[in-house]
Amino acid sequence: MTEEKDKNENSPEKIQALRDMINSAEKTIQGAKAMLLQIEGKKKVGRKRKSTDDGEDGRVIEGTFDGQIMLGSDGKQYPVPANYASKSKLVEGDMLKLTITSEGSFIYKQIGPVERRRMLGMINQDADGNYFVIADGHPYRVLLASVTYFKVEPGDEVTLVTARDIDSDWGSIENVIQKSAGSQNYHQTYKKHIKEETEEHEENEPEESAPVKTPDTSIFDEWAPDLAELKKELNKSEI
Repeated sequence: MTEEKDKNENSPEKIQALRDMINSAEKTIQGAKAMLLQIEGKKKVGRKRKSTDDGEDGRVIEGTFDGQIMLGSDGKQYPVPANYASKSKLVEGDMLKLTITSEGSFIYKQIGPVERRRMLGMINQDADGNYFVIADGHPYRVLLASVTYFKVEPGDEVTLVTARDIDSDWGSIENVIQKSAGSQNYHQTYKKHIKEETEEHEENEPEESAPVKTPDTSIFDEWAPDLAELKKELNKSEI
């Protein structure tokens, strides 16, 4: 009786059920840890889950974007193309999936965007040539590729996107609000506008009329006594 009971308890179905329970519990714990890390703002640690897989299409790794690179859950750092990060408007804390193909190509995909917030800020540049945006009194670094893509210059006003719940050092430019007066493009446009406005004003301005000449009365004053004498002589002749 005891042997039969032990045999039932060690049946393959029951063992598999226990394994399923353990796997489910592990996934729940891993998910809870990932949520906790995100809430606490520990963006420097990749997602605590199985994220490395060697398949037919290559090796797949998941990690967290830190503003410049991806921090993989395997503890390694992976370069993220600046053009991709700029055009995709990635912010710190975004979850990425990297596929390394058999030929060695890196293919990124955004799989877990964090909550975002948008702010108005102004482009600045430090002595080393690095660009940053001052928004809400805080400097946020931006990728050079983003500056080049939007053709912005120091003094331009932009819309900056950052992670909402993470103390970020990096931001992503979303739109250009206004070009500054010190911007070369804006300055050239302004000069062109002023030149056209001046030329139009000169074309519409009435021509200056010639001055009206007034008669010279000095000649009449000079001949006045002689005319008076002549008039007297005529009167005498009539008498």
